[in-house]
Amino acid sequence: MAARPALVTRFYNERRGKAAAAQPNAAHLAVAELERRFETVVITQNLDDLHERAGSSRVIHLHGELRKVCSSRDRSLTYDIGGRPVGIGDLCELGSQLRPDIVWFAEEVRHYETAQAHIMEAGRFLVVGTSLSVFPAAGLVRFARYQAEKVLIDPNPGKRPFGFRVLRGSADQAVPEIIRQWLASG
Repeated sequence: MAARPALVTRFYNERRGKAAAAQPNAAHLAVAELERRFETVVITQNLDDLHERAGSSRVIHLHGELRKVCSSRDRSLTYDIGGRPVGIGDLCELGSQLRPDIVWFAEEVRHYETAQAHIMEAGRFLVVGTSLSVFPAAGLVRFARYQAEKVLIDPNPGKRPFGFRVLRGSADQAVPEIIRQWLASG
């Protein structure tokens, strides 16, 4: 049984290190540019901090954040460790093991109601980089306003959510293009 926590810890340490070494792409930068002109909220299932490093300031992480760890006893005790590894025996002030601040199977998605409220108010709703098959996060598309401009960007789109326009392409190509259009139209 002791091997499992060590494997999980190693798994997340490797991902944390890779995420810390990664750089924001053109899509992350375009979203940050949109925020400079319009109220913009990023709702992400991604665990990295690439949106924040690109300049976005309002990011909702539904599944947690790689750069954070929390108490295994009290999830409200979180610590930003950046790209550093965490090991077995690293404890919080309660004396409990630190664990990745990640939503695991059977745990509740974070900030779902907050994300839902933002989507219900949005005039434009851009969905990028998801198969729309991981629930409950995938269900958020149903809360988009009927009148909102709704765009789904996917290189291999499957079923299109009701009322969405689909743009086939990669995020780093299609996101900057749609955001250029939005910035030009005001």
